[in-house]
This record gives sequence, C-alpha cells and structure tokens, in this order.
Amino acid sequence: MLIASLGALVVSVVLAGRLIQLQVLEQDDFSRTASGQRIFRQTVPARPGDIFDSSGRILATTVTTQSFYLVPSLIDEPDSFASKVASVLQLDPQKLSQKIRNSSKSQFLWIKRRLDPSEVISIRELKLPRDQWGFREEYRRVYPQGLIAAHVLGLRNIDGIGQGGIEESQESILAGQPGYETLLRDARGRVLEIEPTSTLPMSPGESVTLTIDTVIQLQTERVLDEVMTQWQPSSVCAIAMDPHTGEILSMASRPTFDPNEPELAGSDSWKNRAIADIYEPGSTFKPLIVAYGLEAGLIQKDQVFDCERGQYRMGRRVLHDTHAYGSLSLTDVLVKSSNIGMAKVGELLGNAELFESAQRFGIGRRTGIELTGELPGLLRPLSLWNSYSTGSIPMGHELAATPLQMIAAHAAIANGGVWRSPTIIKAPRESRTQVSQQVISSDVSRWMVSEPLREVVTRGTGKKAQLADYEVFGKTGTAQVLLASGGYSHGKYVSSFICGAPIDKPRAIVLVVVNEASVGGEAFGGKVAAPAAAEILKHTLRHLSKDLRWAASPVKNHPTR
Repeated sequence: MLIASLGALVVSVVLAGRLIQLQVLEQDDFSRTASGQRIFRQTVPARPGDIFDSSGRILATTVTTQSFYLVPSLIDEPDSFASKVASVLQLDPQKLSQKIRNSSKSQFLWIKRRLDPSEVISIRELKLPRDQWGFREEYRRVYPQGLIAAHVLGLRNIDGIGQGGIEESQESILAGQPGYETLLRDARGRVLEIEPTSTLPMSPGESVTLTIDTVIQLQTERVLDEVMTQWQPSSVCAIAMDPHTGEILSMASRPTFDPNEPELAGSDSWKNRAIADIYEPGSTFKPLIVAYGLEAGLIQKDQVFDCERGQYRMGRRVLHDTHAYGSLSLTDVLVKSSNIGMAKVGELLGNAELFESAQRFGIGRRTGIELTGELPGLLRPLSLWNSYSTGSIPMGHELAATPLQMIAAHAAIANGGVWRSPTIIKAPRESRTQVSQQVISSDVSRWMVSEPLREVVTRGTGKKAQLADYEVFGKTGTAQVLLASGGYSHGKYVSSFICGAPIDKPRAIVLVVVNEASVGGEAFGGKVAAPAAAEILKHTLRHLSKDLRWAASPVKNHPTR
C-alpha cells in the first residue's frame, strides 16, 4: 500500500513538472509554432517592364493569367479528384493522382500555371470542393510580333526570369522588385484574411526601348526566309546598322523560334548567330588591312601590285588567284579580290602591323553590345604568327570574327574612320554602353568608300548588289567552313557580303552571312549573299527616307523556323 502511494506521488510530481515545462518554459516555442501555422507570407511578383522598338511599337509585354494549385492535405480522394482535373487540363490522371499522394501533407501544390481563359472556366465548372484548390494570379510574357526579333528579345521562363537577349541582359531593369503579403490561415490552411500592416507592394519593372525598327526588322527576316528557301543553307544571319551612331536597326538569324511557343523550337534555333557565330571573314577582311596600311603610310592609293599571273610562291607556300591577274592597282586588288595582291600588301605591312590592324578594328574582343552570349572571335597572340600568317591574315584567314564584329569594323570605314561599339538600346540611356575610337582618318575613309568599295559593286565581285535608286559600296567574302577539330571542310563555305549607301554619307550598312549553302553550285559571297544584303539595304534606306515603295513587297506572316 505504501509502495503504491509512493508510486502515485512520483507520477504526480512528474506530471506536474511536465505541465510546468509546457506552460512556462516552452510557452514561447508553442506560441511560435501556433503563429507559424496561422501566418503565411506570400510573395507578390513584380510586373516586368515592356520592351519597345525605336518607334514605340510593343515587342514584349506582360498580361495577367490564372495559375491553378491544389491543397493536397485536404484532398481525401486523390484518384477521383485527379480524374476530373486531368480531363479539362489535358493531363495524365494517374500521374496527377500520384503527384497529389506524394504531397499529401502539403498545403500547396502547383498543377498548371498560366491557364488559358477556357481552362479557367472549365475548372470552375467542375465545382470542386472550394477549400481544396485555388487560382493564383501570375504574369505571362507575351510577344505580340511573334517570331520577329526573337533572338534579340530572348524570353522569360515559367518563373518570369529573363533568358537570352534583352530579357536576360536587362533583367535588373525589366524585372522590378517583388513585394509580399501576409495571409492569416485557419487550421485547415484556408485563407481568413490579408494582414494589411504586414504587406509590401511590388514595384513594377521599367521599360526598355530598343534601336531596332520593327519595319526594317520584318523586311530583314523576310529576306532571310527567301535565302533559306533559295540556297538551303544550314543557317543565315543579317544585321543592319547606322554606321554613324552604331545603332542596330535590325538583327536576325535563321533558324529561329517563337518566344510565345518556345517548346516548339528546334535545338539549332536558339543561337543568335549575329553575335555567337565565329567564322573566317575571308575577303570582307581585306578592306580593313588596306585602310590600315594607307593610314600607317605603308602602302599608297596609287600603288600597283604584280599579281604574278595567278600564282605566287611565298616561302614554302604557293598562293593562287581565281584568275591570272597581272599588274593590279590597289583599287583593283580589292575590286578583283586578289589573294596574291593582298599577300603582297601583307609583306609590306609585316606581322606586327597586321596584328595591330586587326586589333584596331575590334577583332579578338567583344564589341560590348547589350546582349548576352556575344563571343570575342579569335585573334591568336602575335607570338604564334609565322610567315604563313603574313599571307593568310590579309586574306581574312587564321583569325575568326562574329558578324557583329565585321559590320562594326566596316562601319568605321563608312562613317569617317571612327570605330564605335554597336548598341541596341535607345532608352534608358544609362543602359547604353558605347565607346568610340578614331582608327583611320576621314580622308582614308572617304577614299575607301568612293573608290575601291564602290567599284566592287559597279564592276567587281559585288555587281549583284547594285540598286537602281542608290549608289552602293560593299565587299564580298567567301571562306571555307572551319571545323571544330581544326582544318577546313571542303565543299562547304561561309558566304558573306557587306554593303552600304549612299556613297557621300552612308545612312545604313548591312551584312548578310550565309553558312553552308547546299544548292546552286559554288557559294560565292557575290552570288549567295550580295543580292540579299542589297535587298535589305534597299528597304532600310527607303524606310529611313519614308519612301513606302517597300510596302509593295509581300511579307510572310510566319517566318521560317
């Protein structure tokens, strides 16, 4: 009896001690737990800023949509629930049911985000238990122009994060600052009220205005579609630029994608080839060497070069021209695109000056355009050059450039001699990152445009770029495709053409680069790329001068992917 009484006393003491512990010592812990069960802080996403073209046309905007979620902890019959939901959202009922079971203790589970209005209506018509599901407003990025300027714009993923193009490079400006709201819930997870004193409103993102002109961009993409159809290349890209300001008027690549439907894009559609393809520029590099040589006083405008009847031994190497030229003026070396003539220019300059000329025109470094993914090209250290380099570099070999680097370099020749970093942002101005440097004199610039580059089009390799209304200057380029393993691919070429107009004060300069044209015979730049570049140039100049004759050309609604 005594033992039993002592036992009861011990139990009473233990229970009393535990009660004191729970009510006093651990009171704060229980309060925090209870509070955590009732209070929930929910992020309020910021609305991303819009993207406009240079004339205020909307290229990217944001709309509000409904996203569908469940409260798995309150769903007693996952199979039945999943069957109903899956039928209207085109989901697999078994996978959905398993997903609900796997999250059976959770109070929140996304099922499908950014529903179409018809799907929202269908869910409501199911009349599911109201405490088991809900809609949450989210933002969906919309690109009203469809495929137009897709590589320039990039896109925003399911979580609203910019990926590629302006969406990524200007994320800090476009994204805005998210807010939050504090929700009070009951024991079953149902929202009772929003606590206004613990709420922070979101700050929407700022808008960005581009230098891109949608009209010029649309015409550029139309021409690229025609190139894809006519020559069936692996890819093609084009850039139109104002040579005096460095502003990009259009930039396009094929294959491409629709940022409204990224899931349909092919694996080869994502690259912005204007800034991320590198290639040996071939003969389009020759004017840069000539311009630098003239500026340095190492060659003269009236100089004549013996082109050796099409065959010239340079050390252990024999160089050839496509025709057996004899003596050619410096102008004709460019007009005829003589490799032997350019090799002799290289001998007069020497490797150190050739290296300096490439650097001065921006080869081997990023231009600094406000886009993600730009490559620096390839310019090997001077210490790795040899006697082969003396002949190869002036012909546009042994180095690699992006299309953007090449058009920026030629813009310097066209604008009076100033290399200016390209820009694609018009506003806000603080996002614009431009630098400039005088690389040749205005006298050399003027002579290059009005003499050899003009005559390339009037009587040389670029005759297919002639326009009825404008006097065009330009340069063709044809180079074998570089292999990733080293060496060249025989029978596969990069065909390019750079042109501009008018001669006296160029308003626009255009580059087209065609990779691996597969039909039509030899893919010379003057045959494959020149007509396309001239067509883009024509429409660009007409639009800039408000000449609406371009409108007579039909435009496809859905460019080639």
